[in-house]
Amino acid sequence: MKLTVINPGFAYMIEGIMAFQTEDTSSFWSEPLYHIYPQLDKQYADSLPFPDRKKYLEEVLEKVYSDLEDTLNEKAARYTEHWENCREQITSALSEAFAIDCSGLFNDMRCNISMNPIEPRFLEEHTFDVFYQNSERGAIGTAIHEMIHFVWFYVWNKTFGDSYDEYESPSMKWILSEMVVESIMKDPRLRSINPYFPREEGGCIYPYFFDMKVDDKLILETLDEMYHSQKIIDFMKNSYEYCVQHETEIREHIKHADGYKDEKED
Repeated sequence: MKLTVINPGFAYMIEGIMAFQTEDTSSFWSEPLYHIYPQLDKQYADSLPFPDRKKYLEEVLEKVYSDLEDTLNEKAARYTEHWENCREQITSALSEAFAIDCSGLFNDMRCNISMNPIEPRFLEEHTFDVFYQNSERGAIGTAIHEMIHFVWFYVWNKTFGDSYDEYESPSMKWILSEMVVESIMKDPRLRSINPYFPREEGGCIYPYFFDMKVDDKLILETLDEMYHSQKIIDFMKNSYEYCVQHETEIREHIKHADGYKDEKED
């Protein structure tokens, strides 16, 4: 497993930012940008049609990028160095978790350092973004989370032969993959180098999963018990079946936690 960290440039960053500033994006995803960059006027931006909103954000943030460019380049180099220091133990832990040899997998991984506080990943391209305000350890925490997704869906796809198109939000396969990260991250080789692992420090998964219950039991507890008592392929199959059985409750919880409202509430 090899990772190259680069500064992809402002044009890439603004496109990534605008993917989370559309009319139908929930506040969970759109609002962090305005907390990070007080130069932006959220009320004004929200009043603009999308093309004008993009132009406004682009004009303001390009100036920010100009001031940050040297810092972004320096951080990319530091992230790469820290990754090399951690690579062997990450590879070892993921190889054990997924019962495959990961040392020859994903040697083309790329991490794009970005001004975007939302950190998307692109499974088939083996690419993900990391927010530049992360420390080196924070960047590794993000990287481990994304690598778990890469290996999870690599094994999943080899096993079940479905399509990568099914692995993105809002599919249940995506939801499951986000929930199981915490159980896999509990490996001492991973949690020890991830400053976000303790829930008290933000956690390594979306916080709306923490209090999600099914049949009066926290769903993360159920999944964790399954993960630690089953082989990985059996866990994938059984955990997915469990989530499908309780899809209504899971989606309702996410919908409300994610900033959406029912039509009745509008």
